[in-house]
Amino acid sequence: MLSRALTTRRLDRFGIGLSGFCLVHCVVTTVLIATLASAGGLLGSPIIHEVGLWIAMVIGAYTLGRGMFEHGFMMPSAVGGFGLGIMSGAAAMPHDGTDSVWFTMLGVGVLALGHRLNEIARD
Repeated sequence: MLSRALTTRRLDRFGIGLSGFCLVHCVVTTVLIATLASAGGLLGSPIIHEVGLWIAMVIGAYTLGRGMFEHGFMMPSAVGGFGLGIMSGAAAMPHDGTDSVWFTMLGVGVLALGHRLNEIARD
């Protein structure tokens, strides 16, 4: 049971790190699109966003769901799920402006908060 909690904690931390990486990706992509259209086009490719969202959903569902069963609090899962919902909505938006970037960054931040609340609830 303890080793499973440690594994879940590591995945929560990985999820937080992945959220941070996503945030950096969004900022760098926006800057590159504004300055270097060809490199920005590569990083702004829809497949990168689809794969990133899929990874975030798998890690979020596993760690936040497992945390809910371990500590019994639904708040981290609800917050994280809300963040994933915002990210999904941003992925469905046209990527021709900055709106999708802002919504993605908001969703990533809310998801990271859910992971952090999950860690706190385990302590």
